[in-house]
Amino acid sequence: MKRIVTALLLTAAVSGAHAAEPDKAVGKVLKQLEYPYEIDEDGDYKLVFDAGDDRSQLVFVRSTVEEYGSHRIREIWSPGYTSPDKQFPAAVANRLLEDSQDAKLGAWVKQDQLAMFVVKVDANANKDVLSDAIDAAMRTADAMEAELTHADEY
Repeated sequence: MKRIVTALLLTAAVSGAHAAEPDKAVGKVLKQLEYPYEIDEDGDYKLVFDAGDDRSQLVFVRSTVEEYGSHRIREIWSPGYTSPDKQFPAAVANRLLEDSQDAKLGAWVKQDQLAMFVVKVDANANKDVLSDAIDAAMRTADAMEAELTHADEY
């Protein structure tokens, strides 16, 4: 039952102002990297990686491009924690803030009951930059999930 609830939360968290059509430029780069992926109903790229130690980790590369001034930004998301309640426990929220401070790329955000690690890169990032961003999101989120829950939900 928890996996079903988590799947519903992930769907809700990743949906919103997303492109219905996948950004083909992302698919091209992911193919160059030889990363297997699926495209979700929002047009985002969904990847599952082997995180080592019999663990896996889910990562989304969003098709939607956000803009701020002259910046065009693509987001890479990876879930790391699901709160049992609408609000995160204070100790968890503080730990996520501390981890955001230490992170070289990205930061933790709250999406409903989910803690998502989000790395933002230039929308036209080359394969090396995108690979580094995906790796940072995957490793950071998986490490936090292991620390906070001792489980492998994602």
